[in-house]
Amino acid sequence: MTDSLPWKQRVGSQRDWVWRGWQIRYTYFRPLPTEGEQTTPVMLVHGFGCSIGHWRQNLAVLGQHHTVYALDLLGFGASRKAWADYKIALWVEQVYEFWQTFIQQPMVLVGNSIGSLVCLTAAATHPEMVKGIALINLPDFAVREEAIPGWLRPIVSTVEALVASAVVLKSLFYFLRHPAVVRKWAGLAYANPEAVSTELVEILTEPTRDRRAAATFSSLLRAMIKAEFGPSVKAILPTLDMPLLLLWGRQDRMIPPYLAQQFAQLNPKLQLVEVDNAGHCPHDECPEQVNQILLEWMAEKLSLSDI
Repeated sequence: MTDSLPWKQRVGSQRDWVWRGWQIRYTYFRPLPTEGEQTTPVMLVHGFGCSIGHWRQNLAVLGQHHTVYALDLLGFGASRKAWADYKIALWVEQVYEFWQTFIQQPMVLVGNSIGSLVCLTAAATHPEMVKGIALINLPDFAVREEAIPGWLRPIVSTVEALVASAVVLKSLFYFLRHPAVVRKWAGLAYANPEAVSTELVEILTEPTRDRRAAATFSSLLRAMIKAEFGPSVKAILPTLDMPLLLLWGRQDRMIPPYLAQQFAQLNPKLQLVEVDNAGHCPHDECPEQVNQILLEWMAEKLSLSDI
């Protein structure tokens, strides 16, 4: 079984790309050629603290039918931990310039968490590169207080109060990157404890040992509490004229599931699928189900959009 292979052998042909002087890690899968058939390319965009490895259970399956790309956003995974003005708009430009360099035809964007917000904003900013969007749980920083579960708000407030202190943030980083702590945090994001595997913990902790990882962590936390970090989902969604899929884990403890229903009412082209027994990362907790949903949605919606 392929799942018995180490995760780095299951994420495709990893390469490095230099973007604006920064090293960026990406990977891809290409399906076997079928005479006369052209498929829409797909790009996978990970969430906060994650990387290409978080798509290890999706890349090969989707790659049997589509050319699939995944990249580590600047500051995450094996990409450079850079001095940068971190915000959604920066990652949107990274995605767009990657598309200009390697893809150059309309594609489907698939994102998880903050990656979903990057995909949504990219579609609004550069509609020429997007044929459809699949969003796997979606944060809205414009309604952040509403979106944060009540039990999590004191923790968030405490962290925000510490953000002003670089010394405290550095100490916090070294505490939070410990595998035992990472396992507990992942347990909040996942509904199924068995999905929080040793492999997942390795994927989440390995980038924290990179040079400048602590400084980047501090920059990212500071950025995320600023109003200009990301745009309003409720402002963008009604403006999009393309197939939209929103997948949401019913047991998501990071972002309240009721927001999914609110978002679904904002655009008639948005199809909502709620996934049982899944938290914030359904693509990793229920990969077989999510892969099938994505493939069926793309087969239906992309063929209709060509008519």
